[in-house]
Amino acid sequence: MDLAPIRSQIDTLDHQIVELLNQRLALAAEIGKLKRSQGGQIYVAEREDAVFRKVAELNKGPIRNDALKAIYREIMSAAIALEKPLLIAYLGPEATNTHAAAMKKFGASVDYHAMPTIADLFTAVEKGEADYAVIPIENSTEGSVREALDCFVESDLKIVAQIYLEITHALISNSPLERIEKVYSKDQALAQCRHWLQRHVPHAQLIDAPSTSRAVQIAKETAGVAAIASELAAQFYGVPVVTRNIQDKADNTTRFFVVGKKPSGPVGHGRDMTSFLISLGDEAASHSGALLKMLMPLAERGINLSKIESRPSKKRPWDYYFFIDVTGHFEDAKMKQALTELKAFCPMVKWMGSYPAVN
Repeated sequence: MDLAPIRSQIDTLDHQIVELLNQRLALAAEIGKLKRSQGGQIYVAEREDAVFRKVAELNKGPIRNDALKAIYREIMSAAIALEKPLLIAYLGPEATNTHAAAMKKFGASVDYHAMPTIADLFTAVEKGEADYAVIPIENSTEGSVREALDCFVESDLKIVAQIYLEITHALISNSPLERIEKVYSKDQALAQCRHWLQRHVPHAQLIDAPSTSRAVQIAKETAGVAAIASELAAQFYGVPVVTRNIQDKADNTTRFFVVGKKPSGPVGHGRDMTSFLISLGDEAASHSGALLKMLMPLAERGINLSKIESRPSKKRPWDYYFFIDVTGHFEDAKMKQALTELKAFCPMVKWMGSYPAVN
């Protein structure tokens, strides 16, 4: 076979692609100048969603839409970096699942900073030390991350985007399986692998670590100790993988939020989600149907509830906050009407943010 003519065509196309990419990035840099002069946001979640939808509609194959999206993710990451250096904080240290989620959302061209706790992430954005923070909010197997929910009670930051990341766990250690006496990991990761651990290392002590990556660092230093973390963390810290895919559920997925100071605008086309924090206060104690009463202003206007979760307010016994996710954007007329009605009997109705429904 003579491959030279085909390779020559590829070389020509590569030349055109590079030239067009640079033209696109030059235009993005011009947009960045205008945004900075007008005080606008550099990262705009609704624009990102529109670009992804547009390129998917243009795609005639054979490239798959998920591959095309990954390419455009890096193009947009490079464009953001030209518009303004962007710093993204995440729950560290490096190579955690939150780090992976942050890179999935923002790509390789922006700057990242690891922080030890979720509370630190909120503080960094509030003080302007980071532009955005990526926080884990809930897992499909083990439910919500309580620390993250509690931080929203006191913070005025807004959810601007969401990320879904499939989570696969590995047992990582310098010791063989039969010699493992302790297993370190984040509490959520330990819970997601509970049954596997009971079957394969029933006598091992399970110890909570600040993060999955920190667990790998501990395992690297001590014989007879293993960590539960991603294979990325094993590679990053140079510790062998003993066993792969030890999570109890095959479809183990974690949802992450991107939080920032300014809210996202509407996407439209039925693709917006909105999160609220609501307190019923004395209404809950005095009326048995208080929760139903809270949901009716939404239901009567066709606003679908996709999630509801309660957390103790920590102010007094049996007083709860309700976290709810609904379809639609905060600026929608029906949403405004529902909120006006809710505020008439709820002591707190806090808008946590609106964001594209699909990442």
